[in-house]
Amino acid sequence: MRIEKCYFCSSNVYPGHGIQFVRNDSKIFRFCRSKCHNAFKKKKNPRSKAFRKAAGKELAVDPSFEFEKRRNVPIKYDRDLWQKTVTAIKEVEEIKQKRSAQFIMQRMKKAKSIEKAKDTIEVQRNLSLIRSPAAGLKQAQQAKYCGGNS
Repeated sequence: MRIEKCYFCSSNVYPGHGIQFVRNDSKIFRFCRSKCHNAFKKKKNPRSKAFRKAAGKELAVDPSFEFEKRRNVPIKYDRDLWQKTVTAIKEVEEIKQKRSAQFIMQRMKKAKSIEKAKDTIEVQRNLSLIRSPAAGLKQAQQAKYCGGNS
């Protein structure tokens, strides 16, 4: 039994469920429900894993993703192999989580620096709004008093 992914929302599409659309160039799009299919027909932006990777929102190049690729050759059941596979899947999942957390932290650091740069530019551009005109008058008056007493 093969479980496909919805092109639009990346949810699971089980056999006998969902809608399949084949474009003229033979590209197959699978949708989990009519909502996703209709959004695709309206040319809405898909919020799928593919979209997130293309937009740079998610980790795109990672060797641990090689494990998720489809394998069409069935393997004869072997208990030891099955147990090793399950433990390997758990280890790979831990590695993926660590790498994705590190990727997210890097993106957050970059976003903070960009936000800070934007804020400083905004303050410099609108400094006249921040600085009170009365503050300049007070400084001028203090300079007069100090100059007159000497």
